[in-house]
Amino acid sequence: MYQPKTYATALLFMLTSMTCWGSWANTMKLCPGYRFQLFYWDYLGGLLVGAVLCGITLGSMGASGTPFLVAVTQANVYHVGMAVAGGAVFNVANLLLVAAIEVAGLAVAFPVGIGLALIIGAVSNYFIHPEGNPWLLFGGIALVLAAIVLDSGAYHLREKTPVGGGRKGILLSLVSGFLMGGFYPLVSKAIFTPGAPGPYAVALFFVFGVILCALPTNYLLMRRPLDSLRAVSLSQFGAVPGRFHLIGLLGGIIWCVGAVTNFVASRTHFVGPAVSYSIGQGATMVSAAWGVFVWREFRGSSRRVHVLLAFMFVLFLFGLSAIAIAPLWLSH
Repeated sequence: MYQPKTYATALLFMLTSMTCWGSWANTMKLCPGYRFQLFYWDYLGGLLVGAVLCGITLGSMGASGTPFLVAVTQANVYHVGMAVAGGAVFNVANLLLVAAIEVAGLAVAFPVGIGLALIIGAVSNYFIHPEGNPWLLFGGIALVLAAIVLDSGAYHLREKTPVGGGRKGILLSLVSGFLMGGFYPLVSKAIFTPGAPGPYAVALFFVFGVILCALPTNYLLMRRPLDSLRAVSLSQFGAVPGRFHLIGLLGGIIWCVGAVTNFVASRTHFVGPAVSYSIGQGATMVSAAWGVFVWREFRGSSRRVHVLLAFMFVLFLFGLSAIAIAPLWLSH
């Protein structure tokens, strides 16, 4: 399998992960009127396609570790279980985050959900496999959190009518953030403990966990949405244009490429899961950049909003830079 040998290559993998995780949701914008619960079925198919494609390409190249197909067949129950559990936890977190955004808006869901996930994920992963200068790592995380808060403030000021949701929205965001921060330590245990099958095989088992968990949970959310919208049925899934299904598959593939590159980078001995996960969670700012520069979500907003956005990107770039150099600083 292919494994980065230099920090420059590992950093490229982490930035690819951040870009993919922050960009896949654009595919939803290309499917107007397609409810997320229905889009999610196509997204799941894309995850599986992405995991297999990465496995039979990068996962079968190079001389590091065990080739993808061999690793899949030889994986033991513990590592498979950890990866599947990580996928199941991520699935619930992902669905609840979308529900939180629908109920309470981005201004609540972003700082509460993603902020909590970043803190829990970074700290827990650092204790599992400590790599990188902790001052630079956690200082950078603090700057990224500040950027997320500014981003949410900009969305709050942009809204002409406040989004409701109250306690329900905050509760959904908290639960989502806790779970979103908890899935990666499970993946780390599947990657770093003795006898691990390698990140490409782990990614496939992770996707199995997402799909197995999504079958009941997403169907339940179809019947009983957590937002105020009507229930949806499987008959509506076949009624949408065929291109919507292809776009949904593409969304899943993009997210999965981000996951694989993140898992692979974390396994590089001088990077570790805390750094890789933290850079990957910079996806929030990538998503914000799409909203600002491509979708023009803040067109016509006040000067105060644009000032917040400018400071947001500055803090994010400084925070990302600090996290990125944390492994290099410690090595010297």
